[in-house]
Amino acid sequence: MNDLIKENKLLDAVLAAFEVEGKVIRDRRVEVLADKNMVSGILLFVKKQLGYIHLAHMTCVDWIDQGKFELVYTVYSPVEKITLFVKTRIDREKPEMENIDTIWDQANTYEREMREMFGIEFPGLVGEHEFILEDWDQIPPMRKEFDTHKYAAETFYSRPGREDAKDVREVINERSGAKVPEFAKKYSRE
Repeated sequence: MNDLIKENKLLDAVLAAFEVEGKVIRDRRVEVLADKNMVSGILLFVKKQLGYIHLAHMTCVDWIDQGKFELVYTVYSPVEKITLFVKTRIDREKPEMENIDTIWDQANTYEREMREMFGIEFPGLVGEHEFILEDWDQIPPMRKEFDTHKYAAETFYSRPGREDAKDVREVINERSGAKVPEFAKKYSRE
């Protein structure tokens, strides 16, 4: 029986080195919640001292109601076979986070994407400001206040012959007779 010994050992090591909150989520998954000023130190520590050498992913969650962005750094140890999630929240008003591409080169790509899609600045980040979006002059498109429908209506023309286009859920329903679950209806066309 696995008593999550390796997971608790990882969590204990991080908690002993840093004043953070954390928990074992489940088998092979550990989560740490840290102040933004501690993130690079934690990432460097787990890479150099604990063998979490693979930055698997970086992502951002927009908590608009709370006025925060949550950055999630996902690191992995190929020896321990454990994934560590290091999470932090930053203000949406002037979003800025320390650049970690000196710890992992591939962080540059993730940070450039977050800068462009959410408007988060990473001081010292090397790379052109245009990464994916060309000639973009609107608010960053992954922010929750960005109106995708309005942007599409103003930017793209309506092609003739598409007036009778059906929602994919409607087509599946017609073909299979399956009902669209209530929770999925919010994703259907208006």
